[in-house]
Amino acid sequence: MLGDYRIEGRRASDIAASVEAGVGSGALPPGSLLPPMRELAGELGVNPNTVAAAYRTLRERGVIETDGRRGSRVRARPSSAPRDAAPMAVPAGVRDLASGNPDVSLLPALDGALAFAARRHAQEPTLYGDDPLLPELERMARADLDADGVPAGPVAVTSGALDAIERVLAAHLRPGDAVAVEDPGWGSALDLVAALGLRVLPVAVDDDGPEVAAVARALAAGARALLVTPRAQNPTGAVLSAERAAELRALLAGHPEVLAIDDDHGHGIVDRPLHSLGGVTRHWALTRSAAKAYGPDLRLAVLTGDAVTLDRVRGRQRLGPGWVSRLLQYVLLDLWTSGAVDRAAVSRAYDERRNAVIAALRARGVAAHGRSGLNVWVPLVGVGETAVVAGLQSAGWAVAPGSRYRVESGPGIRVTVSALVPADVPALADAVAAAVRPSGGGRSV
Repeated sequence: MLGDYRIEGRRASDIAASVEAGVGSGALPPGSLLPPMRELAGELGVNPNTVAAAYRTLRERGVIETDGRRGSRVRARPSSAPRDAAPMAVPAGVRDLASGNPDVSLLPALDGALAFAARRHAQEPTLYGDDPLLPELERMARADLDADGVPAGPVAVTSGALDAIERVLAAHLRPGDAVAVEDPGWGSALDLVAALGLRVLPVAVDDDGPEVAAVARALAAGARALLVTPRAQNPTGAVLSAERAAELRALLAGHPEVLAIDDDHGHGIVDRPLHSLGGVTRHWALTRSAAKAYGPDLRLAVLTGDAVTLDRVRGRQRLGPGWVSRLLQYVLLDLWTSGAVDRAAVSRAYDERRNAVIAALRARGVAAHGRSGLNVWVPLVGVGETAVVAGLQSAGWAVAPGSRYRVESGPGIRVTVSALVPADVPALADAVAAAVRPSGGGRSV
């Protein structure tokens, strides 16, 4: 089962450390099946509860995963090795279309907003015991959510979308629980689920969002939560359509205990209607980050959801960071109220770049996807991601390999369009077409 590797230890901490050492050294490669708890307890001469505690610790650390009667295995990617831990270096002279950053020229200047925050702080410094959420920001956020048809619910702020998702998952789930996640989907979310000791149930995605049949299979397999990106899905650019949302809501109505989470990170840069899955199940949440519209360093996201979920999130927040800096909240408040970002113009700029790339690729026989957001997804057929990424880099373009975003879905590459100008598109499309058909034959489908 484990080859020549021998797990050692008498205490749960020592057994867990022994397994981690095997994983770290490569003696226990990904997919290695660990012994049943009673069997290992017999070999080590310890109580089965001791081994159970060790396995629980390993699950919580994201080292192993347990799938019922199939047993416990070493994860394909331990949480200590996130997908972007070693970001691809972009050589000099190569255009960076891999990082996923917004166009800096479309981000607002922060001088006025920072000055506004400083003035408000001088007038009323934030002290221990103050409300963690600015009342003005809460009112604006709730009005914005109401305008998008998001169900009524309390509001909180977190340090970005990933922080919000982590807190919501931790508020309801425990290690070993399963989460239905888009595939391909946001790599950081996939890593987060693993780091929390949760199991990923991949859900296929098309241009209209998560496929209903795939979500149904995940729910039947015991998914306790469903994480969906309704707009600007990363990496495919999918947009959850009204029809698909209605089908998913009907499906979720038969699973009232499932936690439904909307990650609306495209808010502010996407001029497409929001179709939230919130309010169908007993517990739900929706988060919208300020990163794409106002800048990645503005570590703030608005969060809403049902009262129990928000109460748990805010309660745990008080015991950790306490609150998100009200200085940052003042900055976002000023940017919002001053109209520093023309959402329609920003959305139009990204739409034009993305659509131009997709049209140019299709004219060259290369299928591509991207209905919203910053990215274009190019599925690969008959050629590996490594070869395509390397070929494009040699042609002067750095793109992201699809492996950062996939679980079971087919290979692909992600091209971030935010840094492109119209003159770039033909050369980029030529390079992609050549890279995905290195032998010069066939058409991508």
